[in-house]
Amino acid sequence: MESTYATGHLRVSDAEREPVIARLQDAYAEGRLEHAEFDMRMHLAMTAKTRSDLAAVTRDLTPGPALPAAEGEPTGEERLAAALAHFGGYLTLFVAPLVLMLVYGRKSPYVRRHAAEAVNFQLTVLAVTILTFGVGALLYTITWVVAGVAAVHALVGQPFRYPWILRPVK
Repeated sequence: MESTYATGHLRVSDAEREPVIARLQDAYAEGRLEHAEFDMRMHLAMTAKTRSDLAAVTRDLTPGPALPAAEGEPTGEERLAAALAHFGGYLTLFVAPLVLMLVYGRKSPYVRRHAAEAVNFQLTVLAVTILTFGVGALLYTITWVVAGVAAVHALVGQPFRYPWILRPVK
């Protein structure tokens, strides 16, 4: 009788599944997985019995892009400009975030990321409104809430990505 087992043959616990599920969610949010593949991998992660089964779910996923180490913590001015980019969409649609991206974008990668995200969000909502002949204007009430959440993230120095939007501006 053999007393040592390869670690790949050991059964997994729920605590071991959680980081794998978080990694899959991040990969889906970054656009690395399509919806059908995300669903399949989530199912495989939830039903994995051994560590090798669980490792196979994320084997081909590389870690997401890390923030540059030299960037450091955003200053108060950068956080305020990033929050204004999100709030600026309330009245000016994509104009205020675009102006802030052009003015502060070269000085601060933090402001550029938030402003580009706000521009993309406002352009997506505008396109939906135009394509639905104004019915999509009901989305604007929702955009106020989402833009407010994004602005709060910007004020506290956290990254934020709007879900389900087109991203023509990088």
